[in-house]
Amino acid sequence: MTTSYPLVKSLFKSPVLGCCLALTAGCATSQPNTFTFTADLPPDFTYQAIAVYVPAKGETCTVPGGRNTEVGYNMKWRENYQPNAEIALRRTVSGCPLVISRIELKIYGTYGKARGDFGTDIASVFIRDEVEDRYKGIVNKAGESTFDGECQWLFRTSGKPRILRKLLNCKTINAQGERGRGQPFAAYTPDQLPGKTVRMRIKLAEEEKPAIGDTWVKVPNGWKRCMGDNFEDQYAFCFGNYKDFSGFQMPDGKQCTIYPGCTE
Repeated sequence: MTTSYPLVKSLFKSPVLGCCLALTAGCATSQPNTFTFTADLPPDFTYQAIAVYVPAKGETCTVPGGRNTEVGYNMKWRENYQPNAEIALRRTVSGCPLVISRIELKIYGTYGKARGDFGTDIASVFIRDEVEDRYKGIVNKAGESTFDGECQWLFRTSGKPRILRKLLNCKTINAQGERGRGQPFAAYTPDQLPGKTVRMRIKLAEEEKPAIGDTWVKVPNGWKRCMGDNFEDQYAFCFGNYKDFSGFQMPDGKQCTIYPGCTE
């Protein structure tokens, strides 16, 4: 999965935050300087967030080395996960007034007990002076805004024992529950957020799918792993052979011949 956070320029008419967050003359200062980010996630899912700050509009200052211009939340998501994060809209670092530009989100799903038995994908929240109406988040009367996504497990085998591993694939979904092409995201103008709550809602797709095409065969009660040339064949594409299958090992060590039921 991609781990980059490209600037989605097409969503915004202006890439820089406005003066009110910088507290320049004439701007109201009574509004809260924070908003709450939270998430409704499937069982065994967590998120990690990094709030990214840039110099306020009109400022010519810079932060040496860019240090302390990012603030992380749930960085130790295994040990101390907290669904609610109180995020500042503006900060001053090295004498430079900064405003929030975006929140980079990582969604983690755990599927086993070993430390490496997890999958991850990304989501984003963007804050800009102007946002096209079709992308702009809506804050309800209760002061909350939500955006939705769906994550799907993609399975494969790895290594000579053919151990089952899972990848996480998360996409935005519309009001009808249809998956889009991009990762979950939301976009807001800065005046929408003081004292409000932004909620990311992620559901888990009911069906899991192979991560690589032509390596598993769908059968009435699950999926069977193609043998390939032999058990040493790490790619093991089917190549039209839908009769010779191999066993595989679940993350907990259990030997299986079909996924997800293990035994036929």
